[in-house]
Amino acid sequence: MPELPDKLSGYAHVYDRDHINTDEIIPARHLNVHDEAELAKYAMEDIDTEFVKRVLPGDVVIAGENFGCGSSREHAIWALRGAGVRVVIAKSYARIFFRNAINNGFVAIECAEACEVAKNGDHVEVDLASGRLRNLNNGKEATFVPISDFARELIEDGGLLPHIKKKAGKA
Repeated sequence: MPELPDKLSGYAHVYDRDHINTDEIIPARHLNVHDEAELAKYAMEDIDTEFVKRVLPGDVVIAGENFGCGSSREHAIWALRGAGVRVVIAKSYARIFFRNAINNGFVAIECAEACEVAKNGDHVEVDLASGRLRNLNNGKEATFVPISDFARELIEDGGLLPHIKKKAGKA
């Protein structure tokens, strides 16, 4: 896997609401699919029927509290990543979703003020090294705790299992 850049940028898809659950991220009726590109066709469809038409590679989903609550399903991560989402920034996460994100090599950032910084369609920059979310349209900023070195390593390795395989090969 390539090195995770310090800065990511994309267009914001803002859902300023709390408790977006995994069934809303990828509805259960699609859980028989395991291919990310196929899952991507249904990402967020129950809360935003236009999401898959608007999302571009590198885009950012911004949401409220407790993002990813509900059932533990890696399919939620796979659907977002398959759709091109590079990072999700939420006020907080359901712990199982957050762990699934990191374990699957996906960037998930907690930022309490994210929904106040951007609106749908704004171009945003996420500085992972300094812990700053910046709206490139209006200059608004918010800060967050930068990702840990270990989380960065897992993400760069493609997730927990590839990380373990990499480390086992070095042993």
